[in-house]
Amino acid sequence: MTTTNRIQPLLLPILPPLIAIASALLVGAILILLAGANPIAAYTALFQESLSTYFGFGNTVTKIVPLLLTSLGVLVALRAGQFNIGGEGQIYLGALGSALIGLYVQGLPGVIHVPLALLAGFLFGAVWGLIPGYLKAVRGINEVITTLLLNYIAFNFIGYLVQNPLKQPGAPSPYSPLIAKSAQLPIILPGSLAHAGILLALLAAVIVWVLLVLSPIGYQIAAVGFNPIASRYSGISVERTIMLVMALAGGLAGLAGATEVMGLKYRLFEQVSSGYGFDAIAIAFLSRGSVFGVVLTSLFFGALRSGANVMQRSAGVPVTVVYAIQGLTVLFIAISLALEHRIKNRPLAGIVER
Repeated sequence: MTTTNRIQPLLLPILPPLIAIASALLVGAILILLAGANPIAAYTALFQESLSTYFGFGNTVTKIVPLLLTSLGVLVALRAGQFNIGGEGQIYLGALGSALIGLYVQGLPGVIHVPLALLAGFLFGAVWGLIPGYLKAVRGINEVITTLLLNYIAFNFIGYLVQNPLKQPGAPSPYSPLIAKSAQLPIILPGSLAHAGILLALLAAVIVWVLLVLSPIGYQIAAVGFNPIASRYSGISVERTIMLVMALAGGLAGLAGATEVMGLKYRLFEQVSSGYGFDAIAIAFLSRGSVFGVVLTSLFFGALRSGANVMQRSAGVPVTVVYAIQGLTVLFIAISLALEHRIKNRPLAGIVER
């Protein structure tokens, strides 16, 4: 096998998101021109600030962490044919779990306290993911509906807690007291916001890749996603697999919420997430099932989030253009999927006609 033949399988999964991103940036340049700004100056400000400056890159890293963790969870569920739209609510529950450990478990060294708080975040998110998984596997209730509705329960539940029993006394707005120092994630770039959560997110990406690509469980997950009826006849428990992937998806999103509390905010706020769970859906679809694609697209979305305000200040481009670029990226990947599906089915259609 030549070097080219070995590299092609690695590059093919990431080509569609790269093409979609490039196309979205091109159309975004037209929008920037219509806004009366210079696209080159705007994109230079956007990516230079978010990727090449010390503090800007640190800010980008903080954005990547929840995006990567939550989108990995969405990807795992997608492999089994399940659509986890509840990442945002699972982030909230994970944040609650880590905050409770950080607030009410005291006197532990950091080497124990940090893993314990992360584990609590994972378990809280996993439970929130397991609920729709159980309802789908056992009761046949559509997981899109249940995960979406559970988001609103999570939002209001956390809102109640930080406005009442968990509220910092005398706080001007709803938020909890600071978690213990021993439960806080260390900063990895001194003077910036970048914390050790990025190391956890990258480790999670490696573990998810091993789980999906190299393990028997990954084979079962893929089989259920491809054909649940055939999987059941081959001896795979479809119900157990669905509950497993939904719990794992929720746990990964819960870790995202935990890192927001433990590495960035150090307390539980009413608005835990700024839409990371919904961006994660787009990232997972853009990845086309590739873990490396998830990492790459999370970097792109993180850079967009990080540099948006700088682009507005320096180039006079509204922040809404960044949201348009994100939406265009999803649109172009959807077009590529539709075209690919049509091309694959065309020969078969021709045979049927003849």
